[in-house]
Amino acid sequence: MATIRFGFGRLNFRLLKGRSFLLLKLIAVVFAVLLFCEFLIYYLVIFQCNWPKVKTSAYDSEQETHGTVLKAIFLADTHLLGEVRGHWLDKLRREWQMERAFQTALWLLQPEVVFILGDIFDEGKWSSSQAWADDVARFQKMFRHPPHVQLKVVAGNHDIGFHYQMDTYRIKRFEKVFNPERLFSWKGINFVMVNSVALEGDGCDICSGAEAELMEISHKLNCSREVNGLISDQKQRSSHCKNGQLRPASAPVLLQHFPLYRTSDANCSGEDAAPPEERSIPFKERYDVLSREASQKLLWWFQPRLVLSGHTHSACEVLHGAGIPELSVPSFSWRNRNNPSFIMGSMTPTKYALAKCYLPLEDTVLITYCGAAGFLVVIILVDLGLLASPFLLGCKLLRKFKTV
Repeated sequence: MATIRFGFGRLNFRLLKGRSFLLLKLIAVVFAVLLFCEFLIYYLVIFQCNWPKVKTSAYDSEQETHGTVLKAIFLADTHLLGEVRGHWLDKLRREWQMERAFQTALWLLQPEVVFILGDIFDEGKWSSSQAWADDVARFQKMFRHPPHVQLKVVAGNHDIGFHYQMDTYRIKRFEKVFNPERLFSWKGINFVMVNSVALEGDGCDICSGAEAELMEISHKLNCSREVNGLISDQKQRSSHCKNGQLRPASAPVLLQHFPLYRTSDANCSGEDAAPPEERSIPFKERYDVLSREASQKLLWWFQPRLVLSGHTHSACEVLHGAGIPELSVPSFSWRNRNNPSFIMGSMTPTKYALAKCYLPLEDTVLITYCGAAGFLVVIILVDLGLLASPFLLGCKLLRKFKTV
């Protein structure tokens, strides 16, 4: 009897040992997959991105080409979900993706300034005070950054509402969190940050105030160019320039949420452009893009060397007027694109170079999880004896092949 009990004891021990070993294997596979999909993949993908080099000529000084190059990142349309339309799983998945991508980019690329081109939030146009505070807290956690990195934000229609929803309360609420600075200058480079939602052109108080502010900024920049001798046309020179603080004399970079006027995305191309079936759909002025009139005003007031915008969630490069380039920045979130990205810019007061940095594809992560789930099922079935081990099966087939 003692021998039988001892035999059952050894059998139970072996079964328990086998189950424990199976559990360890399952835990190891799950941990490895989570580590890869939620952390390592961001480093592997973003590590391939490099800062573009500014093309220089023999006449450029060494100080300008090396010491004054500003490294800037431009991203758009993060759309942090709110309490109304935001499912908890959607929030968890997409916001973790953006947080890991942003923090990895900061660590690997070491930018000096980051610009977000509007639609930071998805429900800012109607969120309550408490919901707004919760959304802001989540944003500040996700997009935290060291003190030496500056973060600049432009308002979008989902942050303060379209023109018919926009009011002073929403604008002030947004500007209380994000510096309302419209003109930002660093290393001799001027960035004009436009509240494009307010450029409706109907003479409303908010719109009139926004246009007056932009005209004042235009006056400051033109005065700086005049003092530095960059405006040769006497007709363009102003007799009203005061001896106030001058800004750098370089042509500005225009940053806004709505793109400048264009009829559609028909001429846009690339893997992150709008789907082919959507490119020929006409854009609606003041909804998809700025009006023709507002676009002409911005180009005339500032004569920018570059325009960067968001809103469409897709990439596009167009030329305006006398060859002024505009780049529409794709969405940064998996919620809007399978292949989100951001723009890396190396800038000097006279030149710039841009490069695109793609984030991991959402499909890649989903396929990896599905493959891992299938692998776990195979491990369990092999352990239960319901499926022959692929390794043993391969060895048997190899032996048969040799004997033949």
